[in-house]
Amino acid sequence: MAIMKNFIDSFKAKKLEGGSPGADVEKASLDNVRDLGNDQYSNVQGVVVDDQGRRLTTAETGLKRNLSGRHMQMIAFGGAIGTGLFIGSGGALSTGGPASLLMDFIIMGVLLACTVLALGEMATTLPVAGSFAAYSSRFIDPAWGFAMGWNYWMQWFVVLPLELVAASIVIDYWDPNATIPRGVWVVIFIVAISIINFFGVRGYGEFEFIASMVKILAILGFIIAGIVINCGGAPNGQYLGDNAWYAEPGLAFRNGFKGWCSVFVTAAFAFAGTELIGLAAAESADPRKEVPKATKQVFYRIFFFYIVTLLLVTLIVPASDPRLLGGTSSYDARASPFVIAINIGQIKVLPSIFNAVILVSVLSVGNSSVYGASRTLSGLAQMGLAPKIFCFIDRAGRPVPAVVLSLLFGFLAFLVYSASQNDVFNWLYATCGLSSIFTWGSICLCHIRFRKAWKLQGLTKEHLPWASPMGVWGSWLGLALNIIVLIAQFYKAGWPIGEGDMTGSERAVNFFQSYLSAPIVLVFWAIGYFVVQGAGWVPVSQIDVTTGRREAPSLEVLRAERQAIKDQPFYKRVASFLF
Repeated sequence: MAIMKNFIDSFKAKKLEGGSPGADVEKASLDNVRDLGNDQYSNVQGVVVDDQGRRLTTAETGLKRNLSGRHMQMIAFGGAIGTGLFIGSGGALSTGGPASLLMDFIIMGVLLACTVLALGEMATTLPVAGSFAAYSSRFIDPAWGFAMGWNYWMQWFVVLPLELVAASIVIDYWDPNATIPRGVWVVIFIVAISIINFFGVRGYGEFEFIASMVKILAILGFIIAGIVINCGGAPNGQYLGDNAWYAEPGLAFRNGFKGWCSVFVTAAFAFAGTELIGLAAAESADPRKEVPKATKQVFYRIFFFYIVTLLLVTLIVPASDPRLLGGTSSYDARASPFVIAINIGQIKVLPSIFNAVILVSVLSVGNSSVYGASRTLSGLAQMGLAPKIFCFIDRAGRPVPAVVLSLLFGFLAFLVYSASQNDVFNWLYATCGLSSIFTWGSICLCHIRFRKAWKLQGLTKEHLPWASPMGVWGSWLGLALNIIVLIAQFYKAGWPIGEGDMTGSERAVNFFQSYLSAPIVLVFWAIGYFVVQGAGWVPVSQIDVTTGRREAPSLEVLRAERQAIKDQPFYKRVASFLF
């Protein structure tokens, strides 16, 4: 009974401790700040308003700081590995060919490395609720922060039902006759994800840690199996080499420039979720140490687990293989190039095992979608950009109303029984297809302006708890690549592959299904100017770079820590740089 009572009591409002928000940090340029007060913002600490009427969040979020270093590293790595890589890459290979697939994933990998390193620097310095939505409001424009926050929330609430449907379709691999209806599996998966999220951030972190370990082992296993298959050591006994690239003339860059452009969105969808490390920083036990560790590993993890794996896929599976388009939908594991590659090698049992890995990956992304949507919504509410009921955080550190709302959208998965289910899910996906591109571009621009404001206030790179190894130039590169991807997608949407065989209405539908995210973001931005106080481009001189710092180590402490690293043996310095 006591256990049950404690569990029920954990859903009550978190009791706040005294003290003004952010009192532990000396503010460099915030003379006219007033506390909003807990009566206006439920039980949320650390919400202040500057003299321009802009709401700022501090490190006192009310969320539990239960994420350890191993959780943070797996969130940064595992959140981006799901259907986009395991299944979506097959359609991209068929459309663009192996060369386009690898080139676009490398470009997106560089873009992600620039973005995540920039985000890591800001999240280490300012681990606030709302992360990049809060940064967009503070460093760019509160109306743009409103747009980025709601855009990111929309991305994740749409992903949940899509992943639930994907999980139910993956089950078809073992149950092709649908002995158990898909709706039953949808309910089972919703219940499972709900239980994980109601265990709080620790439950989310532990599940992601386990799921990410499964993904890592599966990818390592596939790399070994892929090399064996390509070299002729598999049961089929056939040496493949690079024959798959030249099975037909022009196969390497299939569909030419249009094919190359079309792969970008698949790559963006595959990498989406890597930025969750920014949201998780607010719930990290020690963001100053753990966030840099997690972000520094992104670049070579992307290279090894994405690029090497996809290279092996392209060497085994020709882009012209009809099985790449043989699934019942874009979520059908039978269209996975990984499963097809294993089948080409005629390795028994392994396709079924890899299908189980795909199922775990799908559920992991679904779990991450609830986390991303709920923390974004809670952060928006703290900034006054969402109904204040979503500010509520219980004693266990769970933003319960935000979690519940995010889970409710999962029931859209029952549209799987609709006669027009494909159209419905295509339009749902269209609302968030480019969301990640806008989010990443905004993060890069935030970092550029953050550094300008940091310098203007007399602070140097030395004062940063941790600085991105790619610096501001990395953010400029990331921003430029994001713009290039948006232009490429616009071209692909306006002049699609096979446009000569399409009617005017079909081209219009194709355009909006490919580019609907852009006008949605612009509409959110316009709405922000009507509903957000203090909306407008924030002058660099007014940017606050101190409110929200959980701890502000002195320059002497930072210098001592860096000197200690320099005094270490060479191999330890290399390890410190990489890890």
